[in-house]
Amino acid sequence: MTLIKSISGIRGTIGGRINKNLTPIEAVKFGCAYGVWLKRNSNKNKLKVVIGRDARISGEMIQNFVQNSLISLGINVIDLGLSTTPTVELMVKEYNADGGIIITASHNPAEWNALKLLDKYGEFLDNNSGEEIVKISESDDYVFSEVYDLGTITKMNNTMKTHIDSVLKLDLVNTDLIRKTKLKVVIDAVNSSGGIIVPLLLNELNIDYSCIYCEPTGDFQHNPEPLKENLTELRKKVVEEKADLGIAVDPDVDRLVFVCENGEIFGEENTLVACADYVLSKNPGSTVSNLSSTRGLKDVTEKQGQSYYASAVGEVNVVNKMKECNAVIGGEGNGGVIYPESHYGRDAIVGIGLFLSLLIEKNISVSELLSIYPKYKMVKEKLNLSKEIDVDKILNKLAIKYNNENINETDGLKVDFKDSWVHLRKSNTEPIIRIYSEGKSEEIANSLVNQIKLDIKELSN
Repeated sequence: MTLIKSISGIRGTIGGRINKNLTPIEAVKFGCAYGVWLKRNSNKNKLKVVIGRDARISGEMIQNFVQNSLISLGINVIDLGLSTTPTVELMVKEYNADGGIIITASHNPAEWNALKLLDKYGEFLDNNSGEEIVKISESDDYVFSEVYDLGTITKMNNTMKTHIDSVLKLDLVNTDLIRKTKLKVVIDAVNSSGGIIVPLLLNELNIDYSCIYCEPTGDFQHNPEPLKENLTELRKKVVEEKADLGIAVDPDVDRLVFVCENGEIFGEENTLVACADYVLSKNPGSTVSNLSSTRGLKDVTEKQGQSYYASAVGEVNVVNKMKECNAVIGGEGNGGVIYPESHYGRDAIVGIGLFLSLLIEKNISVSELLSIYPKYKMVKEKLNLSKEIDVDKILNKLAIKYNNENINETDGLKVDFKDSWVHLRKSNTEPIIRIYSEGKSEEIANSLVNQIKLDIKELSN
């Protein structure tokens, strides 16, 4: 059982003991800490916060604890009920709120839940703000409101529809052409909020669809991370129903993966590559992804004569880099598309709109579209180390060893070779190094990981 406090919020497993799991006590303390932080950083007499949740079994319970914590501090709450991460982000701006909280553990299994914290722009908090909230949560520095100053809870319905409408109004989402094309789609929403919003979107686009695991019960029927090994049934169903494609989202609908008509996985890394390729063809500009994402985005960006930039891992870091270089699109290789014309947050609904527009415009199958893009294979591993080993020292030694290659030390150590790369990041909570590598084949990527492991063993002696 686990409890993790970080700059992005708090997450943990439900049940168990205080200070070791995400219990009601932790939910209340962290909700209060966020409320105190908001009040410290605002001159308003009355603040309001937007809250939504994915369909996890524990979601309503945790949301109730958090909402009551906020109203006890005199903060008004806008309750979206079942929602998605990007919907909450958009509704923070829609309702001119002072912040937002999404009750979701994203791709983690059903026994997990979490509080994702947003600022008044509907964006994830920066490091300093997150650290301040963690400190407040570990103190007793709370002053609660008296009875006539308590906050209120207002329930808002149909906000997913508002989200969808905003996507369909985007200039690059070719709504009319998609509606005229007779597409057939299979959806896997892992029995969470995507089972509501994705069918709503496809209805608006006049798309014929069928569903597997679209009941928002929170009873995940497979590992909720939208990876190839977890989408076996979706891939089979696409072929059986002779569908044009499959669509898979994670529980809070900020990650997006497609399946080709032949059952082949389009790949989470290629979601952003395809969407960026489309956006760049209409609106040239720079792109951004994190250091652990596929080189494919750099390839398609430079092919169109534009500049690619890499950020540290973490959505807030990607967003900051996008703003810095005025990127037209960015995101993360986990299937997360960030399109500033909509908002600065990963959004599967935006990704679906852009991807379908590309597919219809090219008038080809999804497998033919996949064949257009660079062929890379990625390997993700972690190396356990003894507590005595100085990880920073090891990374410095590796940087020296590979100083003839393209080195990036923004976030751990990334070494770019001609046709491959390796990215090493240390964990802040345990003595491990995460090793990601990518090459033209899985054999090349594995070979690179194995070589780095040998290097680390040698340099640790």
